[in-house]
Amino acid sequence: MAPYESDDNTPAGEAEDVRDGRRTAARYVVPAAVVGVAAATIGLVPAFAGSGDPDLPKISAQQLMEKIAESDVQQMSGTVKISTDLGLPNLGGLQDSLASGALSQGAGDKDGSAADPSSKLLELASGTHTLRVAADGDNKQKLSLIEKAAEYSVIRNGDDVWAYDSASNQAYHTTGAGDRQGSTAAPEDVPATPKDFAEEALKAGDKTTSVTVDGTAQVAGRDAYKLLIRPKQSGTTVGAISIAVDARTGMPLKFTLTPASGGAAVVDVGFTEVSFARPAASTFDFTPPKGTKVTQGDEMKGHEGKAQPKGMEKALPKGMEKGAEGTGPKTIGEGWNAIAVFDSGSKGGVPSGAASDGGAAAGFLGSLGDQVKGKFGSGTVFSTRLVNALMTDDGKVYVGAVTKDALVKAADAGK
Repeated sequence: MAPYESDDNTPAGEAEDVRDGRRTAARYVVPAAVVGVAAATIGLVPAFAGSGDPDLPKISAQQLMEKIAESDVQQMSGTVKISTDLGLPNLGGLQDSLASGALSQGAGDKDGSAADPSSKLLELASGTHTLRVAADGDNKQKLSLIEKAAEYSVIRNGDDVWAYDSASNQAYHTTGAGDRQGSTAAPEDVPATPKDFAEEALKAGDKTTSVTVDGTAQVAGRDAYKLLIRPKQSGTTVGAISIAVDARTGMPLKFTLTPASGGAAVVDVGFTEVSFARPAASTFDFTPPKGTKVTQGDEMKGHEGKAQPKGMEKALPKGMEKGAEGTGPKTIGEGWNAIAVFDSGSKGGVPSGAASDGGAAAGFLGSLGDQVKGKFGSGTVFSTRLVNALMTDDGKVYVGAVTKDALVKAADAGK
């Protein structure tokens, strides 16, 4: 079990402003796909909080989950620390290639913007980051990524969505709900707060999971219950998910996903400071500084995918670059052992010729892959600390939050 510890014990000291109902609070930005794959299903096991510190009224797992679902925090602000450790190897040349590709798309190329959220917010998928978040209802939200010498912000104020990158002095602007056909991302599009991750983990429930209340804690100066989610199945890479839930508002304050292999958390997202007072109206105002290059959202239409580094297309199997038609994934297994299977359209597995190019992408794939054999034939397993994928030489791909052996067994059973 991964215990919760407060990152900042300074009390918020702010008045509560919580409204009834089930409208969502602020939704922000990070790797939701990780939680979506890992947090497959939730089954309820009645349990009660013990005599932990702070001393809170007893509550069952069912009641605590209902409290989360009914939480309706409309006004809030705070600081969130996000750490993501998938155990990926040093990206070397690929990292440089990705960076140069993104910069070329934003720092002077008409096809892109360094402030485009769809690219910038991918940084949250690895390492440790500090975010400042604020919300006043559904139409006023702000997220700021705090870096050493720069700040990146995404602000939604009514119909206007602005993104600003101080390092490049570039801004990205769109209106309405965002250009879903282009690359616009509003603050609620990608999860970054504990609430966002908790919602992904609590979407379903069945017999494959144990959910218990595991005492109490203090997070960011707030009294909280601890909800512990554990897979009952073997073969999954997920060890446990811990969620600290604010005792008064029901809003998740901290989310930690630890792998079955042990060690540091794969995903650790928690408030270090939080207030439920209404943020100042000026928080959501934005005017591009003088000299800022502004890209309008409609200028980005038709340019999706152009930031792909040169040479990357050689390393990607045919049919995976754009998603081959008629090759939608199917799911085998259940619960935490669920595995998605699809046909990549690429015979011969990982392109053998890519490695001879000396390309960064090929080197990256090679550093992750382990050769495996079975009744299905042969293939390559690409591993992280949470999600693993097997690409067979006949072009099939098996992916899930399961062990390498489980992928091989699934491929054997598919023959």
